[in-house]
Amino acid sequence: MKNKTEKTNVMRILDQKKIPYETRTYPHGDEAVDGVEVARLLRQEPKAVYKTLVAQGASRQYYVFDIPVDAELDLKKAAKAVGEKSVAMLHVKDLLPLTGYVRGGCSPIGMKKQFFTTFHADAEKLDMVAVSAGRIGYQVILDPQEIVRLVRGQFCDVVK
Repeated sequence: MKNKTEKTNVMRILDQKKIPYETRTYPHGDEAVDGVEVARLLRQEPKAVYKTLVAQGASRQYYVFDIPVDAELDLKKAAKAVGEKSVAMLHVKDLLPLTGYVRGGCSPIGMKKQFFTTFHADAEKLDMVAVSAGRIGYQVILDPQEIVRLVRGQFCDVVK
């Protein structure tokens, strides 16, 4: 067993940008763990643990949406937030080739290409949020303002 959490690309990026964060790990198998269960394992409120979803707009552009693990993305609100007629969720099989991340380990930070990112509006009111550190079982907890600044994103109401 390693005492130290091994660094993920997300952690290396945050270190490089001198953005403070905490890491948390949780037990897992090879499959993605339900986000509400992740929040429970981390002893965090589900409203402060965010899942990263990737969608494609009618224009064929890709977008990233980060929402609380206990919420559901509203595709109409999401499309409006990014100025698209419509958006559709990306198929799981397309996630790894597009982002470099697997389902359950997808982070808004450090994707192969930086896509326009929207955090649900409630994140703006929180001091800290947890997002995936880019690997199943690893989370980083940091100021949502710092994440949005880093990914040049926005806060907007995008859940049902």
